[in-house]
Amino acid sequence: MSDDSFIREVNDEMRREQAQKLWDRFGPALLVVAVLVVLGTAAVVGYRYWDETRANRSGDAFSQALKLANDGKSDDALAALDQLEKDGYGAYPLLARMRAATVKANKGDVDAAVKDFDDVAADTAIPQGLRDMARLRAALLLVDHGSFADVSSRVEALTSDTNPLRHSAREALGLAAWKEGKTQDALKLFDQIASDDGAPRNARERATLMSELIRGSGSAS
Repeated sequence: MSDDSFIREVNDEMRREQAQKLWDRFGPALLVVAVLVVLGTAAVVGYRYWDETRANRSGDAFSQALKLANDGKSDDALAALDQLEKDGYGAYPLLARMRAATVKANKGDVDAAVKDFDDVAADTAIPQGLRDMARLRAALLLVDHGSFADVSSRVEALTSDTNPLRHSAREALGLAAWKEGKTQDALKLFDQIASDDGAPRNARERATLMSELIRGSGSAS
C-alpha cells in the first residue's frame, strides 16, 4: 500500500469517526427538529385551509343574503343576516349587522335601523373607522326622520378638518340644519364642503347647489 493510499484511508476513517460522533451528539436533536418542522408545516397548511373554508362559507352566505335583499325578500334576508351575525367568520358578522340595518331602513323601519347603527357605533370592539361610518349612516337616516339635534349628536365630531368622513358628515348636518330653518348654519357647512379641495367633486357640486338654493330663496338673509 502506498503512503498516499494509507493517508487517504486514515483520513476517511477519521471523517467517519467524526461524523459518527456528531451524529451521536446532535442526530436525535436534528430528528426532533425535522419532525417539528413537518408538523408545523402541516399545521399551517391545515389552518389556512380551515380559515379559507370558513371565510368562503361566510362569504357565500353573505352574498346569498344580499341577493335576497336585492330581490325584495327583506324578511328572508334579515333572517340570513341574523344567522351570519351569530355564526359567521372574520368580518362577516359585522358586515351582517351593518347590512341588516340597511335592510330595515329600506323596509321603512327607520327606528330599528338607527338603533342597529347606534349599537355598532357604541361597540368598542369594532375599529373606530367603522364605528364612525355607523354614526354617519344613522345620521343620514335621521336627516329625514329626526331632528337637527339627533343628527348633530352623531356626526358633529366627524366634521373636523382631519376626519375622512367630514364631507358627508357636514352634508348631513347641513341638510338637517336647513330643514329646521338654521340657514346660516347650513350655509356655513355647505360652503365648507364647496371650498374643500379634498372633497369629492360630486360632494362639492351638491354643496354649491345647496348654497345657491338657500341664498336664492332669500331664506339666508
